Amino acid sequence: MHPANISFNAAGNERLDAFLSTVMNEPRNQIAHLIKGGHVEVEGKQAAKPGLKLKPGQRVVVTLPAMEPKAAQPIDFNVPILYEDDHLLVIDKPSGLTVHPAPSVKEPTLVDWLKHHDVRLSTLSGEERHGIVHRLDKGTSGAMVVAKTNEAHEALSRQLQDKSMGRFYLAVITPPLKEEMTFIDKPIGRSPGNRLKMAVVPHGKPAQTLFKKLLPSRDEKSELIACKLFTGRTHQIRVHLESFSRHILGDHLYGIKSNPDKIQRILLHAYTLYFAHPFTGEAMRFSAPLPEQFTLWLQSYFETENLDETLDPDRIATLFDTDTVD
Repeated sequence: MHPANISFNAAGNERLDAFLSTVMNEPRNQIAHLIKGGHVEVEGKQAAKPGLKLKPGQRVVVTLPAMEPKAAQPIDFNVPILYEDDHLLVIDKPSGLTVHPAPSVKEPTLVDWLKHHDVRLSTLSGEERHGIVHRLDKGTSGAMVVAKTNEAHEALSRQLQDKSMGRFYLAVITPPLKEEMTFIDKPIGRSPGNRLKMAVVPHGKPAQTLFKKLLPSRDEKSELIACKLFTGRTHQIRVHLESFSRHILGDHLYGIKSNPDKIQRILLHAYTLYFAHPFTGEAMRFSAPLPEQFTLWLQSYFETENLDETLDPDRIATLFDTDTVD
């Protein structure tokens, strides 16, 4: 496999590792390894330090090292495909499926499934994550886009950066929101008290989420809401809800204790994904149907007579049409 090059133009005055971490959607420690390994150039000169301060407009080129392919783990599950062409694949990730391999992950991942299905994948994220443009937590289900070519991967990554790619999530929370719309703009970083969790911390990365009421439960103790992400931080929706004492049902890390026999998964679903096609420029939008467990919960605890109208993707998109973030 030959090395792959990807280039970016710096937007402002910031550290090299922080800039690349954002535009490549990779952890800063992995970016630091690339820089220290001589794989990053700024204005044609090899960068030696992760903390190099960039100037607006400077050209940054990353040469990803060639990697030997690793065998995929055996799989015994299927992943629904919402759309596929020569450039990309849109899938409906099941709850409980980890997206990419890691030393701590022992079970097969989405990347293993992609390999077994002979899907040609981009290499910009490296062998362990190739094809993956953005991530979903293991417990979260829903729509994801996977890049087949490096050109598609680069174009989609830029859309993530400039926010022309967007996502609408559905969640069941308790207690309900007080207002029809709740906007949270709080920085997120690793929790100082629990390394498994993220938290709102003073020097975290900027994070913005908008929450909208959709439907109350019959007892009015919980509520179906829609969420729009303006940034893509780890556990962002869960952390921002926790910051004002709201929790997603079935979330055993950030939420309240619940009977695992009653709620077998977190009720968080990436419902709609929209972006411009990286080759044609066509506006595209895909909605992942609600999973069975999510639907059964709504049928058990909510009035569902008008549920189809409530969940109409056009309606949900309209709810956020007039909302802007400075």
